[in-house]
Parts: sequence; structure tokens; C-alpha cells
Amino acid sequence: MKIAILPGDGIGTEIVAEAIKVLNVLDLKLETEFALAGGVAYAATNHPLPEATLKLAKEADAVLFGAVGDWRYDQLDRPLRPEQAILGLRMNLGLFANLRPAICYEQLVGASSLKPELISGLDILIIRDATGDVYFGQPRGRRTAADGHFPGAEEGFDTMRYSRPEVERIAHVAFQAARKRNGRVTSVDKANVLETSQFWRDIMAEVSKDYPDVELDHMYVDNAAMQLVKAPKKFDVIVTGNMFGDILSDEAAMLTGSIGMLPSASLNAGNQGLYEPSHGSAPDIAGKGIANPLATILSAAMMLRFSLNQAAAANRIESAVRDVLASGLRTADIYSEGTTKVGTCAMGDAVVAAITRNASTG
Repeated sequence: MKIAILPGDGIGTEIVAEAIKVLNVLDLKLETEFALAGGVAYAATNHPLPEATLKLAKEADAVLFGAVGDWRYDQLDRPLRPEQAILGLRMNLGLFANLRPAICYEQLVGASSLKPELISGLDILIIRDATGDVYFGQPRGRRTAADGHFPGAEEGFDTMRYSRPEVERIAHVAFQAARKRNGRVTSVDKANVLETSQFWRDIMAEVSKDYPDVELDHMYVDNAAMQLVKAPKKFDVIVTGNMFGDILSDEAAMLTGSIGMLPSASLNAGNQGLYEPSHGSAPDIAGKGIANPLATILSAAMMLRFSLNQAAAANRIESAVRDVLASGLRTADIYSEGTTKVGTCAMGDAVVAAITRNASTG
């Protein structure tokens, strides 16, 4: 089982180190190899996704990714900015299905900005198409407007587009996931305004006929954003396009208490996957040892489950995280009065200790 390790920028190195520490204690005989991605890669090679890194990712069974982004490179041409590393990996590896679970651990109910009765027991799975939509649609760029409200003025433009196979494959992922959960899929779009969204909605309805045991409902994205904070537990599986999914999954993350708790998986048709926390590189706290590593550790658990066929090991990690939270340890982002604040390394050590302890008693 070969894993490509791409820590990336900012806090990426710190949080990935803790995930590796957790993987090592499981003694799974994993082969790991590190490579550069993002701003650190640009500094070393003048490109955010060097050929050597891409080659390693393609050859690996899975990629464990930290985070990319560095404001020092914000003025570069867009193809050279750090964020292009993750977009390039998604496209080159065909990682079309992004899975983002939003689970509110009982011990963190008090850390959420919502009332406890709204989020206690929350367990949502957001499935986002990750290789289409305006993020990748062509044409795009800047030009002189030929029409519109200000002909002759400079304008920027992007293209939102989806093909039938793109929508069908993400629909199947969502319905199959719902079959293993509570049997409900909410497809989120903006069909009252966008032709692309009406196309998306029509195909979702067609694919749903293959899953008579799964309930499908449709929701406009603005209403979905409202319902996530009004009645989040009404959702089971949410499936949506790239841009809407990017926004809604970050909103859902805050329901759980902190985006530092939200792991993610991006899978291709062969279950090769890239696993990363849903938060960014947070350069403002990089090197301070205060970042929450739990989203990355839980992403490693998802990696074991989805790409490496090691469900028992994934369960051990997730159980250990619950035990650590129950013990009252908290990083700064999830800290509340009456709990114990710890740093990045100490939180990783606590998860390792819980895994070791559970193995000796179980």
C-alpha cells in the first residue's frame, strides 16, 4: 500500500506529521513517499505541481494531502498559484467525487454556534462533484465585452458546464452512499435561474429511478444554505456541483464546532483517492503548534477505509478520536471552559495513546 504524502503549505506540514504518527502506530506496513505541492513547490521548482509530484500521485494507492495556499504568491498568474496543485491533482487523477462528512461529536455540541438541540447527533454527508462546474469550465478569462450592460468595457468571464456522464456518475455515488445511511438524497442546484442546474436536476431525477429505495428531493442552493443552519438534521446525503458544494461544505463544517474537525476524500472511479482536511493552509498560525490535526487524522481514517481496504484500522482511529474528545482535550479552535487546551503535537500524541490503550484492553 503506497501513499504519496504531500504536506503542502502553512500548517500542512504540522498536521500531516500528526496523521503519519497515528498511521505508524497501526503497524500496517505502509510505504510512504513525500513530495512538494503548492507554494513550497513553486519556490523550489517554479510550478505548484511538479511533474515528479504528479507522477508519484498517479503511482500511489492514495494521496495524503495537507493544505496549499500562501499569500506571497497571490500576484502570480493563476496557473502558477499554490491552489492549482490541488486542482491539477483532481483533474489528472480523475478525482470527481468529493466526500465531506459533517459529524458533530457529542463532546463538541457546546463548540457549535447553533443550539445543542439543533446539532446534537448531526451526521451529514456532502458529496460534491470536484472536476466540473465553473472551476474547470472553458472558455474563461478576460476580454472586451461585445454586449451586456457595458459593451466595450473590460470583463471577466467563467463558464459553468456539466455533461450528462459527469452528472450521472456523481448521482450514482450519492444514491449508493445513501443506501448505506438513512436512504435520503437532497440534490442542491439553482434550477430556477441556471440552465446548467435544470440539466443537473433532470438527470438526478432520471438516475433516481434506479434507486427506488432511496428518497430524492431537490432544493435550491440559497434555501439549502438557510436550512443547514435552521434544521441541519433534516439532511442525510447532500449532492451538488463543485461551486455550491465548496460553499455548503464549509458552512456545514462550522455546525460541527470547527472546520478543523472536517475530513474529506476525493475519489476516482477506481477508488484511488486524495485525502485532506477541509480547511486551508492558515499561514497566520503556521509554525505556532496550535493547529487542530484531527481533520487530517480523520482524513487518514477515510483513506484507510475507502482506498486501502482497511476498515478495522479506520475504526480504531475514529474511536480513538472520540476517546480523546471525551477526555476533555481540545485544541484552541474547539476549546471551551472546563476543557484542557493542548497544541497540535499533544493532540496527535493523545490519539496515538488512545489507539495503543484500546489495543491493549480490547
